[in-house]
Amino acid sequence: MHVSTLLQTLCNKEPGAGVILLLVLTGILALLGCQVVGEVAVRLTGADVPGPVVGMVLFFLVLRRIRPADDAAIVRTPALLLRHLQLLFVPVGVGIVVYLHTLRDRALPQAAGLWVSWLLGFTVTAVVVAGLLRLRHRTEEGR
Repeated sequence: MHVSTLLQTLCNKEPGAGVILLLVLTGILALLGCQVVGEVAVRLTGADVPGPVVGMVLFFLVLRRIRPADDAAIVRTPALLLRHLQLLFVPVGVGIVVYLHTLRDRALPQAAGLWVSWLLGFTVTAVVVAGLLRLRHRTEEGR
């Protein structure tokens, strides 16, 4: 039996814990598969883009192509992960604690880098919004 047929059969029945687990695992497999393909593509091409970003774009294209239902595993799993996003910050917290001495020794350059990057992002956003508002104003006058 094909996996998609099995999933459709399982989804038509009252979902139990096993079915939900299977759906979540299927969704995670799709997410990780796109990330792995993105990593491989970046390493093969030598592109200066993070592999997970390429994987995310690939995942978006897959979603646009197959247009799954709202209750499909490939849609429900990312929503589940987003509902429990706080759990994904645990490794970051551990990393901060482990490298606290490095962060303390380099606090000034890191703070300056964060501030400059924030200011640059803020400025670019302001310029883009101002340009879009001017463009919108011109198109409204032309009507």
